[in-house]
Amino acid sequence: MVSFVVEKPQRMSASQNVVVSETTRSSIIPNNSSSAQKAPTAHPGFISISKKKLLKNLEIINGGQRINAWVDSMRASSPTHLKALPSSISSQQQLNSWIMDHPSALDMFEQIMEASAGKQIVMFLDYDGTLSPIVDDPDRAYMSSKMRRTVKKLAKCFPTAIVTGRCIDKVYNFVKLAELYYAGSHGMDIKGPAKGLSRHKRVKQSLLYQPASDYLPMIDEVYKQLLEKTKSTPGVKIENHKFCASVHFRCVDEKKWSELVLQVRSVLKDYPTLKLTQGRKVFEIRPMIDWDKGKALEFLLESLGFGNSNNVFPVYIGDDRTDEDAFKMLQDRGEGFGILVSKFPKDTDASYSLQDPSEASPHTRIYMICVSIIHIYIVVYIYLYV
Repeated sequence: MVSFVVEKPQRMSASQNVVVSETTRSSIIPNNSSSAQKAPTAHPGFISISKKKLLKNLEIINGGQRINAWVDSMRASSPTHLKALPSSISSQQQLNSWIMDHPSALDMFEQIMEASAGKQIVMFLDYDGTLSPIVDDPDRAYMSSKMRRTVKKLAKCFPTAIVTGRCIDKVYNFVKLAELYYAGSHGMDIKGPAKGLSRHKRVKQSLLYQPASDYLPMIDEVYKQLLEKTKSTPGVKIENHKFCASVHFRCVDEKKWSELVLQVRSVLKDYPTLKLTQGRKVFEIRPMIDWDKGKALEFLLESLGFGNSNNVFPVYIGDDRTDEDAFKMLQDRGEGFGILVSKFPKDTDASYSLQDPSEASPHTRIYMICVSIIHIYIVVYIYLYV
């Protein structure tokens, strides 16, 4: 049983400690003696503190630690300068080791094509940072006409899906290809191609799946609260993705990050069924359900008739933490592979990587990968049917 010695507040010095008496006090257990006992005095070198003040101090300390942890994570997950690369010999060895574990998809392309021989390739593509470059304003994350034409060609050869954290309507306005699958809101809003626009027999044009539909009013409510709560923070951008919301801090001064974390957490404390995750300079607010990009990929394969098939070869290309769920699903499935688009080494379940050397950006190299896959398909088609 714990009791607290209640005295007048004292100033705490660096050399002082806080002591909590183990003596049972009348404030916790009623005093049945005829005369009230005198509260014990604290030992020399210690100060006394009330229970309420102690709990408040502990809450501040722990809260500060949590905020600092979030800010550290924000820095670690958002390297934007080449100086963030390791420079020591030891770090360079680690970098080389990472590249050996996750070799360039272009360098390993012949082996990839051998592994996919005789199987149906299905393409899954993230949008931001994969089909389009990362930009300061998420409303201006346009994909190039060259990339659009390539994705259109991909969709003629294989079933192709865009898997993104954005809402379907917004990403469709960027991509403008009705023959694709779209899995928006981190896979919580899945829609099939427009009727009659897909060449693939297995494609279900009428497909529509929304496992988090009950959360629509809640996400809208949280979005409005985030707008109000963060309006004092310059550079922040709040987006409503229908089944999830995002808080972009790419343009927020790093000195304001701790304040932003507090603002976001103050809103979410009243919504225990929502979870806060982090991507590339963005916070994601999502329903706490057993669903992610990996589940969406699995669902789409099932919808295409490849749920338990050994004749499918899924390829997933992505750059963010949320794509790791899809990489992990492919790894567990033992079919297909994931490609991580990144300038820097990261912990990942992807099999291959696309680096960012000076001669080619990840965006350009993704284009090269897609074109190479199309060319392989054409060669095989000619060999078999012409």
